[in-house]
Amino acid sequence: MANGTIPVEKVRDNGGVFALRDINPRAPTHVLIIPREHIPSMRDVGFEHAPLISDMFEMANDLAIDLGVSESGYRLTFNVGEDGGQSIYHLHLHLMGGAKLGPEA
Repeated sequence: MANGTIPVEKVRDNGGVFALRDINPRAPTHVLIIPREHIPSMRDVGFEHAPLISDMFEMANDLAIDLGVSESGYRLTFNVGEDGGQSIYHLHLHLMGGAKLGPEA
């Protein structure tokens, strides 16, 4: 997806980070924000990735406004490792909203 070999319908793309709707949504609004740079997991993120992580959060906040969940509230989540629910080992941020989500775990 990140390098374009798997075609996907992007919700937004700024060149370094793109967003698409989750194919197995867990909320009425469920979007993945994905960097083009391959980083396997959040535990592989270092200080040098600060601008990239900032871009991901900025896109998430802008999308929350555009998708109508900013005022009511939304969740931003990184799943890290098997016990954390990570099933795809390419860093991605979940944006979920559009319903009362309740507390995590």
